Amino acid sequence: LAHAATVERWGSTEISLAGPSAGNPFMDVDLYAIFTQGQRTLKVPGFYDGEGQYKIRFMPDAVGEWTYETHSNGAELNGRKGSITATPAGPGNHGPVHVRNTWHFGYEDGTPFWQVGTTSYVWTHQTEELEQQTLKTLAAAPFNKMRMAVFPKRYEYNMNEPRFYPFEGKPPATWDFSRFNPAFFRHFEQRVGQLRDMGIEADIILFHPYDKGHWGFDSMPRDVNERYLRYVVARLSSYRNVWWSMANEFDFVKSKTMEDWDSYFQIVQASDPYQHLRSIHNAFVFYNHTKPWVTHVSVQSGAIAEDFERAVLLRDTYNKPVVYDEVKYEGNFKQRWGQLTPEEMVLRFWEGAIAGTYVGHSETYQDPNEIAWWSKGGVLHGQSPQRLAFFRKILSESPPEGLEPIDKWQDYPFAGKHAQYYLGYFGKKTPASWPFVLFKTGLKDGMKFRAEIIDTWNMTITPVDGVFEIKKRDDYTFADKNQRSITLPGRPYMALRIIRIP
Repeated sequence: LAHAATVERWGSTEISLAGPSAGNPFMDVDLYAIFTQGQRTLKVPGFYDGEGQYKIRFMPDAVGEWTYETHSNGAELNGRKGSITATPAGPGNHGPVHVRNTWHFGYEDGTPFWQVGTTSYVWTHQTEELEQQTLKTLAAAPFNKMRMAVFPKRYEYNMNEPRFYPFEGKPPATWDFSRFNPAFFRHFEQRVGQLRDMGIEADIILFHPYDKGHWGFDSMPRDVNERYLRYVVARLSSYRNVWWSMANEFDFVKSKTMEDWDSYFQIVQASDPYQHLRSIHNAFVFYNHTKPWVTHVSVQSGAIAEDFERAVLLRDTYNKPVVYDEVKYEGNFKQRWGQLTPEEMVLRFWEGAIAGTYVGHSETYQDPNEIAWWSKGGVLHGQSPQRLAFFRKILSESPPEGLEPIDKWQDYPFAGKHAQYYLGYFGKKTPASWPFVLFKTGLKDGMKFRAEIIDTWNMTITPVDGVFEIKKRDDYTFADKNQRSITLPGRPYMALRIIRIP
């Protein structure tokens, strides 16, 4: 965090104030600041960071001077004024990610965001050595989003105690829920900041069911949950890479009702001055993602992304970006959700892309020390990450508006931009050839195209000789005027890229 009065656009600057430490400042002291630039104002919450220190963190979304004034029921904290100058964003800083073009994502500066995410639920609750190893692994990995939980996890392959706890008290279950432990949150936000500096979004899971009564963080009273949410938002919302996930497998959290989840969503929405992305993740029961506080759909489904014609259905249902954050994991766990082959993992990403949706990765290989990426981080053992790096490169070369399904009414495995760009994927099928036939939208006789064969597993791109000139074939399609086909190698996991020649 910057401590000066100058900060780059979408950077994070911190105002530190000395204030009352008597009593319980977490409960007794309210603090926020109003930031003003021209006619615009932003209300930014503050928080108590322990030892008589209060902080307000600000992420300017526009270049130029911002003035601020603090408001508090603590006299020492009230009416403090100052200014902050926002300079242009530096290299690699594209701002927060928002919904773009209805079904897709983009950074605030307009750069497309092609989600290729992974999950490591409690990597921030491990030893310093293991957490540093996770960061090192991420630096060489293709992932641009990390799903990660605030609370520690008590689950198979993950029975260790964390280094820090979110509340003051005595482990494992004697807590003073009226007092947060600032050291816990400082550590967590340090890791979020490191991800930001690596260009990785932090999809922060606010609640989860993997406590089993050991700590009690999954069954705190409602007022504690509400106070916790406001505190997390106050501490973390100035990090441009933050996404909010209300829960992982929310329907397994038996202490909360659907009305509770609605209320918690609204608290986060009202507390966050920057309106970061918000979602919720299911086990068996779907949340109503049409609700206005849900920005995008985060779904667990073991099978839906095996097939692009199924994967597109939720996109059409909710009219929002769909991220299949959990489609089972690459690995060899005994559990059926942790047994994907690397080929199956990569296939789900491609099928999701052809549906105009997004898919998430994780890895569950057995380890004698029970260090699996899916939970604790560490190193990656699988074969999918390098193929996903290749996949992400292909995505980055696609139209910036996002991939749109070309023909949802027929078994036609192409997405792209009508009459301009087509990306097709044949999955497990092994065609020896493909007749050059395109769905009609936007096409005219005489248009010309070039084609490439993409081997998504062996990571090769082979140009197809010649130019394909089309003419109308029937009411639905245009074909190469000479009725040519493209010869394919007869292997699975092949793709085609077809680009119009101006």
